[in-house]
Amino acid sequence: MTLQRRILILATAFVLLAAVAVTALVRASSRADEKNRTQAEGPQVTRGEVSLNPAGGGPRIVFRNMAWGPHHDELATVPAGTPEGARTASGVACLRFHSAAGTGICLQADKGGVPDRYRAVVLDARLKEVSAHALTGIPTRARVSPGGRLAAWTVFVGGDSYAGTDFSTRTSVLDLRTGRLDASLEEFTILKDGKPYRSADVNFWGVTFTADERTFYATLGTGGRTHLVRGDLAERTVTTLRENVECPSLSPDGTRVVFKKRVPGLPAEAPWRLYALDLASGAETPLAEERSVDDQVVWTDDRTVVYSLPGDFGADLYSVPADGSGAPARLMASALAPAFLG
Repeated sequence: MTLQRRILILATAFVLLAAVAVTALVRASSRADEKNRTQAEGPQVTRGEVSLNPAGGGPRIVFRNMAWGPHHDELATVPAGTPEGARTASGVACLRFHSAAGTGICLQADKGGVPDRYRAVVLDARLKEVSAHALTGIPTRARVSPGGRLAAWTVFVGGDSYAGTDFSTRTSVLDLRTGRLDASLEEFTILKDGKPYRSADVNFWGVTFTADERTFYATLGTGGRTHLVRGDLAERTVTTLRENVECPSLSPDGTRVVFKKRVPGLPAEAPWRLYALDLASGAETPLAEERSVDDQVVWTDDRTVVYSLPGDFGADLYSVPADGSGAPARLMASALAPAFLG
């Protein structure tokens, strides 16, 4: 190869590398401009004091802030009357969160451990850590009982989506007064169709508590089917009530649950619709939300539920009446895992 040809090859390579570098710089600049533009147009988020005290400061929403910026993933708060208003961020990061009666449960990445390790952190009303418990999988659901005595959480320990059947979960319940931790509801006695039931494929998820701080509802998955179950923490039993119920959420008055139901004919990756179940009569009512919702709804009062749907930056929150009337409406952009306080 001649010297002239070598010089030509080197020159060509240099030009190509320079072009690649310029293209990467332009793309990075474009992404930065888009991110900065989104931050400028998005909700205002500033650092401040966030409390879980239900009596302090009027009705409020505390939630995981999904907006871009230095407070991404932190618990933040807004007045319930102005959900799209300026946000106050706490500095406490949570992947899943719930709160009641001044107690919070925060499922978060374990910053002090190996990547992809998680923990459940019990928070007091000032967001101070009360206790922490290592998690065995990816956080997905969290609940605190109405009186603040009990906390429950669910993690994926195999698979990472409820849409198919190839997943495994573990659900734990913690008594915050005694410190007793039931590490897995799979250890409870299952009464299915009135008979004791055991199977290697049992999974539980989506706990919701009653006001007596003893009874709960949840989803049992087994044999390719899902069941609404009623649990008794004192007796350590769960009893099946009906099929095709996932992620129940009990109304404040204790009379209904709103849940996601698999509807035949819908796509396999988006199979659910929201329904309300009257626990006394067994009547089901479809809610006005026609999109597939993969979430455990939260009640704002006895009339309305809130849930998440995919948004530009992870998730947005929507509300819909719980009686099947009305229409869904976006409540907050760039938000997840709300708790309604006060």
